[in-house]
Amino acid sequence: MGEGGSQLIMLLLILGIFYFFMIRPQMKKQKELKKFRESLQVGDKIVTIGGIHGKILEVNTDNVLLACEGGTKIRVEKTAVSNGVDINLGETK
Repeated sequence: MGEGGSQLIMLLLILGIFYFFMIRPQMKKQKELKKFRESLQVGDKIVTIGGIHGKILEVNTDNVLLACEGGTKIRVEKTAVSNGVDINLGETK
């Protein structure tokens, strides 16, 4: 095996490492986020990618209606939903 063969092996090794440490985890994270967005239900407390905290009042195919602090209602795209959280929106127990 010559110099070209060892360079090819090194290139494949680098690409394999790049795939397993960069691409694969990102794809897994995107898949989990998509699953989370599809499972949104009325009453869930979420945070948008813009940092808006709210409680879901209505879920449509492409967007959700949020109740924010102070009684404000905002309609946002599902793709803007970042994650679910445990927050208190001025509700009394």
